Amino acid sequence: MKLQKFRVVILLAATLVACAPANGESSHADTSPHWTYEGEEGPEHWGDLDPAYMVCGAGKNQSPIDVASPAEQDLANIVFHYQLSEVNILNNGHTVQVNYDAGSYIELDSIRYDVAQFHYHAPSEHAVDGKLFAAELHIVHKSADGNLAVVGILLDEGAQNDAYLPFTENLPAKESEATDAGVTINAADLLPAEQTSFRYSGSLTTPPCSEGVNWLLMTTPVEISTEQIEALTSLFEEGNNRPVQPLNDRPLTEDSTP
Repeated sequence: MKLQKFRVVILLAATLVACAPANGESSHADTSPHWTYEGEEGPEHWGDLDPAYMVCGAGKNQSPIDVASPAEQDLANIVFHYQLSEVNILNNGHTVQVNYDAGSYIELDSIRYDVAQFHYHAPSEHAVDGKLFAAELHIVHKSADGNLAVVGILLDEGAQNDAYLPFTENLPAKESEATDAGVTINAADLLPAEQTSFRYSGSLTTPPCSEGVNWLLMTTPVEISTEQIEALTSLFEEGNNRPVQPLNDRPLTEDSTP
């Protein structure tokens, strides 16, 4: 139990994995084992870097996944209660993250999950029928009993998206502490108009890859401009996405009704 609580602290201290770490990314303490997205400290080696990361290699319920052939069901809708937040933004060396002001939350199956932060990965971490997208946003939530829920938004190239400008125009180029960018953002405006989702039980997508995360991947991608995509991809030129993991025997569902 103590190890589980420690992993959640790693996730929410600063976040992926994201989600994100809570999917986890967070500002990592100097004593945290170092990891990267390539080479000898890349995703295929995360489970060997430290005992705390063992589940990255041994876990059977890992994220992200390739979303293929989900079972369609009429699921209870996610109820979004998002409001404006200051853009308290930081670069933790693995992603850029906005620590969200208190008060915003979702309700999922009558359980409240409060927004902690959002961050991005480029290209996307989840694939749909084998296709990766230009980028993926993860809005990380935590319930009162410590469970995590991550709303994933797939980002596709298209028209400029003004709702994303307070984020994409204020990306710290280098690793940094959280700074007030002097603008506000409403996570509700980042969502697609149709709010159905793919759902499964997974993990943080960054070390320690803790499992038991409720994944809510929006079925409809959101368009952002080429310039906005370039702003995201320019910071981590080798990409900051974990490869897809086996689904194994996990249920994968798609909400069939808005």
